[in-house]
Amino acid sequence: MKQQPARGRIGSSRAYGFTLIEIMITVVIIGVLAAIAIPSYQDYVRRGYVVDATNGLATMQANMERYFQDNRTYKKVSATIMPPCDAGVTASQRTFGNFVISCATIVPTDTTFTLVATGSGPANGAVYTITEQNVRATTGMPTAWSGWTTSCTSAWIVKKGQACPSS
Repeated sequence: MKQQPARGRIGSSRAYGFTLIEIMITVVIIGVLAAIAIPSYQDYVRRGYVVDATNGLATMQANMERYFQDNRTYKKVSATIMPPCDAGVTASQRTFGNFVISCATIVPTDTTFTLVATGSGPANGAVYTITEQNVRATTGMPTAWSGWTTSCTSAWIVKKGQACPSS
C-alpha cells in the first residue's frame, strides 16, 4: 500500500496563510488611504452644514421680500401680520438644519433688514448674514474648522480654502 504525503502538517512543504510582511504592507496601505480620506470626508460634511445656512438665508430673504411686497415695509404691521424674522414667529419656522435665522436688529426698518444665520451643534460658531441689498457676509467660523476663512464682508465662505473676494 502506497502512503499519501501529509497535508497541512508539520514538515509539509506547502504553507498556508499570510506572512507578517504581507499583513504589514496591507496595514500601511489602509493607513495611507485613511489619512487622505478622513479629512476629505470631514470637509465634505462641513460643506453640507453650510448649505443649511445659505438655503435658510435665501428662503428667509425671499419671505421678507414677499412681506415687503404685501405691506410696503419690513416692520411688523400688526399682531397678526408679522415679518418672517419677528420674535413672534416660532423658532421651528426659522430653523434650517443646524442654523437658526434671525434679524440682526430687534426690529427691521421700513426699508432695510439684515438676516443672520447662527450655527449650533457641529456648526457652532458659524455665522452668515444677508441684507435686503443681497450683501452676503461671513462673520464667523467654528475654530475646529481649520483652513476655513473666518471672516468675509463681501461673500459667504462655503468651502475650505476659499478666499474672500475683494469688494
